Amino acid sequence: MTFANLREFLEVLKKDGDLKIIEAPVDPYLELAEIHRRVIEQEGPALLFTNVKGSPFPVVTNLFGTSRRVDLAFGPRPEELMKQIVGATERIMPPTLKAIWGEKQLILDMMKVGMKDVPASSAPILGTLKKDRPLAGLPAITSWQEDGGPFVTLPLVYTESMASRKKHNLGMYRMQIFDDSTTGMHWQIHKGGGFHYYEAEQRNEALPVTVFLGGPPALIASAIAPLPEHLPELLMASLILGEKLPVVQNPQGGHRIPAQAEFAISGKVPPHLRRPEGPFGDHFGYYSLIHDFPVFEVDHVWHRKDAIYPATIVGKPRQEDYYLGEYLQRLLAPAFPMVMPGVKELWAYAEAGVHALAAAVVRESYSREALSTAFSILGQGQLTLTKFLMLTDQPIDLSRFDVLLETVLERFNPATDLFVFDETSHDTLDYTSGKLNHGSKAVMLGVGEPVRVLPRAYTEGAIGEIDNAQVYCPGCLVVSGASYEAEPALAERLLERLSEKGTEWPLVILADDANIAKGQTAFLWTVFTRFNPADDIYAMSDVRRHHFGYKLPIVIDARMKPGYPDELFPREDIVKLVDTRWNEYKL
Repeated sequence: MTFANLREFLEVLKKDGDLKIIEAPVDPYLELAEIHRRVIEQEGPALLFTNVKGSPFPVVTNLFGTSRRVDLAFGPRPEELMKQIVGATERIMPPTLKAIWGEKQLILDMMKVGMKDVPASSAPILGTLKKDRPLAGLPAITSWQEDGGPFVTLPLVYTESMASRKKHNLGMYRMQIFDDSTTGMHWQIHKGGGFHYYEAEQRNEALPVTVFLGGPPALIASAIAPLPEHLPELLMASLILGEKLPVVQNPQGGHRIPAQAEFAISGKVPPHLRRPEGPFGDHFGYYSLIHDFPVFEVDHVWHRKDAIYPATIVGKPRQEDYYLGEYLQRLLAPAFPMVMPGVKELWAYAEAGVHALAAAVVRESYSREALSTAFSILGQGQLTLTKFLMLTDQPIDLSRFDVLLETVLERFNPATDLFVFDETSHDTLDYTSGKLNHGSKAVMLGVGEPVRVLPRAYTEGAIGEIDNAQVYCPGCLVVSGASYEAEPALAERLLERLSEKGTEWPLVILADDANIAKGQTAFLWTVFTRFNPADDIYAMSDVRRHHFGYKLPIVIDARMKPGYPDELFPREDIVKLVDTRWNEYKL
């Protein structure tokens, strides 16, 4: 089953008992977000708030807050079609009439991919036009108390290349609402919309922008998918949808609009104009700080007469982006070996903010092929922002990080298999280097046969200044002691003490709380969002022929450090308010 628009999806969720309608009045300032966070933590239903203070529009959240709803939203067809496409590239080589005829059904399916123009009478999006104070009345949500203001959190931002309209981008970039006609545009360094804006600035021209809200769930998936730069997202949406995407000409001029969207916000982003944006509680689980970003000047808004405003809440994992990311990785997995022949499986960990950590099962048909593949991965699109990359040639389930880490540590030679690269690009939301968009990367290899037996329980006695030690997985010990602020050199002293002991543990993580070792989500989120490889990896080493050869043990300092943004916590009075009103929400 595929859904042509948002409300078809909501109807099915309602019939399945997987949509909760909240009729009690709810404030979009902090209260709505706190309700959402509690429900998603319990893997509860999608939420439709019909009485949002200050707005005539209902708000729907938690559309994709479980794997079941994600699978329902997109159905099995996209994954099946992706496998068929990849398989066909092998079956039709060399191309013969018989081989091509054997793929006739796939060819017919691919002919359905694209866009089709529909008349205004068949486009619900053109129900209402608003030009005066166009953003007034939108139920934009403030999720965290330190946020710089209300944000549009599920925007589908459409742009076209100034050089060719055929090259378009549909991305999801948060938008802080400054007033009734102006928002921020959080274009990050690795996003297609930012590339189009760069082109426009080089021409000293404003970039036309249209922001869609709602429409087919396929639009949302395509907007966040890490597609190759020149693969159009609207075609991806059509592929997921299983038919051509209906679009309508905007009577006010500008881009075509998906006919089934709930809102379409049209305007422009002027060149060379910046305005402070943020803070914002983001999917890393911290506040991203105030920085200057481009400004979106809104000219007009189209919306359905009975429009529903879709939104999401981001914060510490797991949130909706986790489940969407899981689906997209499954969808795109068959294509990775086509782009990178040495890659068999690839996984980026949403628990760590996606770009902070990735892993791959790779081919090692000749010595050091895995390292060549690592460079290939780090050269692909959004994967260029990967901070820590781990590779093995063993056939394992990469979603189980404990299994991956154990597999790598069994095979890892620190003298030849750990590489740290400084002065590289970082995700805009990763502040661990202390410099926006800049940081370091590390690559860790574990291929071939095991070279060591890993310890499974800690039996080496007390460690000076360490008050707790927990095993995350065989070979990886997590310890805690004083904070970084109190003892910034503790990681160095820990390395010395472990080396003097002749510890059997190849990897030791220094954290603020060693109990993060008890679960994958807490471990990945804490460790990989709190260290910059060039600053926080400690090991004895020597330099030969310009290569750092490391010695065991490896210590990673994953404590909170001065300059890191604040961790996200809900405001106490809002927690109490939601506690008090919980029965009113009838959840």
